[in-house]
Order: sequence, then structure tokens, then C-alpha cells
Amino acid sequence: MSTTVTKYVYFFGSGKADGKADMKSLLGGKGANLAEMTNINLPVPAGFTITTEVCNYYYANGKQYPPELKAQVAEALGKIEQSMGAKFGDLKNPLLLSCRSGARESMPGMMDTVLNIGLNDQTVESLARQTGNERFAWDSYRRFVQMYGDVVLDLKPHDKKEKDPFEEILEHKKETAKVKFDKDLEPKHLKELVAEFKKAIKDRTGHDFPTDPLEQVWGAIGAVFRSWMNDRAIVYRRTYNIPHEWGTAVNVQAMVFGNLGDDCATGVGLTRDCALGIPGFCGDYLINAQGEDVVAGIRTPKRIEDELSNDMPESYHQLNEIGKTLEKHYKEVQDIEFTIQRGTVWMLQTRNAKRTGFAAVRIAVDLVNEGLISPEDALLARRIPADDLNQLLQPIFDPAGKKAADAQGRLLSKGINAGPGAAAGKIVFHASDAEAQWQKDPNVELILVRRETSPEDLRGMKVAKGILTAFGGASSHAALVSRQMGKVCIVGAGELNIDYHAGTVTVGDKILNEGDYISIDGFTGEIFAGEVRTQPSEVIQVVLKKTLKPEQSEIYQRYAQLMSWVDKARTLKVRTNADQPDQAAEAVAFGAEGIGLCRTEHMFFDEDRLI
Repeated sequence: MSTTVTKYVYFFGSGKADGKADMKSLLGGKGANLAEMTNINLPVPAGFTITTEVCNYYYANGKQYPPELKAQVAEALGKIEQSMGAKFGDLKNPLLLSCRSGARESMPGMMDTVLNIGLNDQTVESLARQTGNERFAWDSYRRFVQMYGDVVLDLKPHDKKEKDPFEEILEHKKETAKVKFDKDLEPKHLKELVAEFKKAIKDRTGHDFPTDPLEQVWGAIGAVFRSWMNDRAIVYRRTYNIPHEWGTAVNVQAMVFGNLGDDCATGVGLTRDCALGIPGFCGDYLINAQGEDVVAGIRTPKRIEDELSNDMPESYHQLNEIGKTLEKHYKEVQDIEFTIQRGTVWMLQTRNAKRTGFAAVRIAVDLVNEGLISPEDALLARRIPADDLNQLLQPIFDPAGKKAADAQGRLLSKGINAGPGAAAGKIVFHASDAEAQWQKDPNVELILVRRETSPEDLRGMKVAKGILTAFGGASSHAALVSRQMGKVCIVGAGELNIDYHAGTVTVGDKILNEGDYISIDGFTGEIFAGEVRTQPSEVIQVVLKKTLKPEQSEIYQRYAQLMSWVDKARTLKVRTNADQPDQAAEAVAFGAEGIGLCRTEHMFFDEDRLI
């Protein structure tokens, strides 16, 4: 009697993949889309996906793997070697790997990643010889040891008082080398860092940093599965109603490098702007960098739509064409991750893009007008969740109020607008402090101000009215999560000097303290000291206030077109509950066809009616 062996590993590479786009429950979103991009002949580095079934087995069996997994991983690893023309752990032509999570629903930044797996004291020398770039090889090794120590060995700060052991060593090294940025460190400094990082690992764990490439890859796989149950991932799943039993897949993929030199880059692109919905390929990129540098927001990147066509014209054209291909294939706006290695574009991810309510309405209407989807498809909740329409009704800054604030010298700086709307509140620097203040007073208005955000800041981002960062671009963690949450957000405000220890934000000669009011305009990226008064949204100005004409507001025009499709599709009549005449007038203006319930006693209890 034959027994069927469960397939736990799905390979993709060289134009063929075991999986496809509709296998997200098994391969996760990232794995399914890597397979799909491979199948439609887009340039994807070879790799394999370990299924979500393994994640559930792992937790149900004392963090052990199915017995068949080891052999299946070894077989898939051999296929990667064949596809990429390199060998894992080889001293002459070493293959390096990345290890990333991939849940069924996108959970940006909530789980862990390890890059440059396979480097040790021998393979780093081979990589230096192979690329002719000693600095690149040792920088990759430095990054790997630091990331492995953080993600796999859990050597990271667990509260705001702790210091990151690796960042502390790195900052000290930059001071002694008299350089400001990591990229300015020389190979000798990077070699010293690797040795000091390894010593820190030995001192804190009692074990040497693993040098066996297979031990490294299995350590990374286990860390990614464990990250499914880390605190920030659990909070995120609860926030967005993602079942814990879904589990995550793990994607192991051949490394391609955006940090080999000035003909290399890494970036995150959007086939349309996802803050306001404006058409056109856009996003962030960094020259001579690795992908995590863009998403982490540690460096403020360049804008694809502004500069990539000049920096790398052929790659810009290729990315534009890939973006169009993906949007037509998925019939949805795509959020892509890419690396340019010596002029060659490689695709590392595509997924349906997170967007604000403003962008969701415009994008859905534009996709219909372009013939990509039908009006009925535009109304699906996955395209425009009902709650997202509320964002169109949120207040905006009053132009006269902004002008007055500017005249008073209260305009502090300007960053990248990443989440539209207007928000004013008290400055708070730490997510834990924001959460504590909100628990005392749920009506408190806070602006979370950070150098850059990380997934650990999720709790604070949830309770803040807005988010402001000094570093990062429109594809950084802060921007991505803010868009999804519908929060006002400005990133990359580089003039801000944020001192967590002193509790201050300094711009030139202006100093704001924790607890001071600050106002941020998510449409323009402007930042003001103090509180700026607001006014109703453009939709309310057109529909209720009559202070704006329909033709003066693009937002209203698309809203009106969308609601006309809603009226054609709906089968229910809509009535409103209204206790006052003005409530009835508002409801009718927004399309209600009558009154469902009227509590007349509320009218009689008005002060001007009581005798």
C-alpha cells in the first residue's frame, strides 16, 4: 500500500513555478505572487516557498518540523543552485539566500526577514573576489550578522529604555571612524564590526555565531515561523481580523544585490499613488542599498517618478512596463519590491497595494473608466471597504488658518505627504507612552513623532491622530501602515532633529517639547507648530455647505460617480434615523429616501422649545 507524501515545498524559477496566484492559503500572498510572476515570465530570482501547513504543524508539535521537510528543502535548494548558476556554501561561487515571511493577508513589517544567508569568514572572501568589491562583501556580511543576531537570536531591545546592542556598536564605530553614514565606512571598519558583532553574540548567548550555511538557513526559517506569534504580529492580526490559525509561509530565495555599486538600486514601487490615487508609476528607491533600507525608513530615499528616469533610464522604462503588465494581469493596483543589480531589474514581490480611502475611491473609478474592471467590480468591499468612505468626510485644514499660521512663523518644515487629511495633537515620542495616555483618556489627541517607525510602534500608531517621521519615504513602514489605518501621515521630514532623551523636536531655532501641540497636513506634507483650525472636507463642502462647486473638487466628482453606480446596483431603499430637521436634511443630501425612525421627544427637549 503506497502512502502519499505531503508536498510542503513549492519551487519557482527559470520561468516555471509549482504554485500560482490562487494558492495564497497554502503559499501565502508573497509565495503565491512570486510563483505567478515567474509563470508570466517576469524576472524573479529562483527560490522556494515552505507552506503555511508547516507553520501550523510547527506550533502543534512543539516547534518541530514534518519529517519530510528536510529532504524537500534540500531538493529545492539544488534547483535554486541550478537556476542561478551558483552553489550554497561554495568557496568559489557562493549562492546567498534571503528568508522572508508571507502570510495569506499582507502584514507589512510585522514578521521577520533575514538577508545574505550563507556568508561566513570564507564565503565573504569569495564574494569579494567574485564581485571585485571588497566593501560590498563585508558590508553584506556585517548586515547578515546583525540581522541574524536580531531576528534569529533575539538580541534586540524589548522596551524604550534598552539599547540595540548592534546599533550601539555601529554608532561607536562611526564615531571613531569620523563618518556620519554607514555607507561611508571602509572595509577595515566593516571587518572590525563583524568581529565585534560576533563577540556581542558570544557574550550574550554563550554560543558562537553559526558559520555552517545550512545551520544558518534553518535558523532563519525557524525565526520566521516564530515571528508569526510575536507581539506586533498578534496585535496586527487582532486589529485586522486575521485568524491566528492561518499561519505564515516562508520564502527562501536567491539573493540579488542593490548594493554592489552606483549601477545598482533597490526600491518599492506603486503602479499608482496610494495616498491620493493619482495615476502613474511611483515609489521610492535608493542607489547602492539593500531592500530593507527602503522599507525601514532609516534613509530617506529618492522618488521613482522624479529621479529614476535620469539615474537609470533603461531600468525606469522596464519597471514602468512591468507595472503595467502586473496591473493588467491582477486588475488591481500593485505594490512591488524590486532590485536593480548592475542594470538588471529583478522582481522580489508584488501584492495588492494598501491605500487610503481617498485613493481607493479614485483608483476604483479610474480603473472602470480605463476599462480594466466593471462598475460592479469597483463596488466590491475588497476594493473600497465601507469604512474607507468615512475618510472622504474627515476635516481638512482651513486655508485661512494655515495662512495665518504661516504668517506667524509657525510653519516648521515640509515632508512627504503619505496619508491625507489634517491632524493636530500633542507630541508623543514613544508608542508605549501614546498607548498609556490613550488608556487614561480615549479622547486625547496625539501625534506620534519618530525618527522612523518600526513594527513595534503599531500600538502607538493605532491610538495617534497622526504620524510624523524625520526619515523614510512613501514606501516606508510608517507610510504603509498609516495608509492602511487611514491615519494622517508625513514622512521624510529631514529638517526635524528629534531627541528622544531630551523629549524635544528642533527645527532651526524652534524647539517643541513632548506634550506641545503640532499640526500636520497629510495633503501637502506641511508641519506647523501649535494647533491649526480645520474646515469640512471637500465632499461636505459640496454636498452640505454649498461652499464649493462640484467641478472644483476632483474628490467629489469621483465620489459622485461611484455613488451613481451604487444606486444602480443596490436593491434596498435607504432611510435614515433623524431626531432633528438638520439631521434629516443631511441624510437626504447624502441620498437617503426618507425617515426610518424619528424620536420626536428630542426636538421638544431643545432649550428654545421648553417653557
